[in-house]
Amino acid sequence: MGLPASRRTARDRRGRRLPDVPGIGVERRFWDLERVVVGVDEVGRGAWAGPVTFGAVVLPSDRRMYKLRDSKQLDPERREQLADRLAGFAEAIGIGHASNAEIDRLGMSDAMRLAATRALDALPVEPDVVLLDGSWDLLSHHPAPVVTIAHGDARSASIAAASIVAKVDRDARLRRAAADHPAYGFVDNKGYPTPAHLAALDDVGPCVLHRHSWAPIRALLPADDDAGARHGGGPGVAGRPVVEVPA
Repeated sequence: MGLPASRRTARDRRGRRLPDVPGIGVERRFWDLERVVVGVDEVGRGAWAGPVTFGAVVLPSDRRMYKLRDSKQLDPERREQLADRLAGFAEAIGIGHASNAEIDRLGMSDAMRLAATRALDALPVEPDVVLLDGSWDLLSHHPAPVVTIAHGDARSASIAAASIVAKVDRDARLRRAAADHPAYGFVDNKGYPTPAHLAALDDVGPCVLHRHSWAPIRALLPADDDAGARHGGGPGVAGRPVVEVPA
């Protein structure tokens, strides 16, 4: 069965159309120099519960895997099929998490650095070059050179692969957590602030998986629970943010 991408057309913030299929142009420049290239991407930064997760994937330079897309352009079934294929196709895969407790303790920026570093440390090979989604070099401490690529999950096959394995792994963790915390609908929302999730928070309050440092969650905690006050919370510091739908 084929794995077609979503029919949505991806665009950047200026409305410019992004590539329909992530390419290997950046990878090829380094492969031609016999460098080991790893793509790195993140999922879960905007969630209100659960970890922030990074994937790191080293693709082979001598063969191609078709149907790779930015994970946001794929439905769950297609993502899981591609993640299974990547497990047997990629030269190496690493996944790293920073828990909600670590996000509360460190703040999101340092938690993202920690999760990304864990993903790279989980690789069984040492990369020569890191292709990182976005414009912020959160891996500047890493010994390998880092190339940041805005909308990298739509432009680089390695980063797209990383986005898929990160998303599938984190989603599975939230589905398992839902058995212990059924009120919040983690099976469906994966910790993101959907209307049903917000309604559950209003009804029963946060659980141990929520990011207690984030202002909308902190507002629901007992007065003596000051988790996250040192970091000023996550999104919605000035109030509840616009509801976002998980990718």
